[in-house]
Amino acid sequence: MQQNSLVGDTIPTSTPPNRVEVQLLLGQLYLNKKQFGQAFNLFAVAAQSGQPKALNMLGRAYEQAWGVPRSIPQAIKYFEAAAEQNDGWAYFNLGDLYLSGDGVPQNTHRAFFYYVQAANLGVNKALNMLGTLCEKGIGEAPPDQTKALLYFQAGANVGDCWAAFNLGRLALEAEDYSTAVHWFDQSIPYGFPDYWIFLKNYFQENGFPFSTRILQKIKIALQSTHSL
Repeated sequence: MQQNSLVGDTIPTSTPPNRVEVQLLLGQLYLNKKQFGQAFNLFAVAAQSGQPKALNMLGRAYEQAWGVPRSIPQAIKYFEAAAEQNDGWAYFNLGDLYLSGDGVPQNTHRAFFYYVQAANLGVNKALNMLGTLCEKGIGEAPPDQTKALLYFQAGANVGDCWAAFNLGRLALEAEDYSTAVHWFDQSIPYGFPDYWIFLKNYFQENGFPFSTRILQKIKIALQSTHSL
């Protein structure tokens, strides 16, 4: 794809890489403040460099409607441009679109392909998604829990909280309580506030006999975020 077709008719600049990183950082800060228009402007300027991280973030802006009308075709254009330069998160984002059928025909085979590319490029979160696809079945293929466990194990081994959670969930379904507790415990230090709240609700809603100790660990983890 020609770089000068990526942001309107703007000719790519010779922005040094460090300047692009600054633009992306500032854009993220504006996102955190929910100042989406300013974030979009910075991502659009950064993307003129043609650098994959910037192209991916501009794709995210179009996908999430951050300061611009939502446009999945535009999002895919930028994700694909970033993926052509081996940006793992761009592949991951394409996988999400095809998995959900958001603005494109749902295609689990294509989603699986994109998640494999993302995982090969170091996006650990993609391993959990591969496990989820295998557990549910890809296309007309039947579910394959053996492969799902392998992907979840690989994800958990590199610190993905959702992969560790899924190992705990599957162990719980198999009534292997000691393994379930191990992986639920392991997921907590890998996690983040939204995950801890999810895990807290999961235990409170299901009332497992070992919930109290894990809920206490979640409480401590959540308190630690308030003290930062």
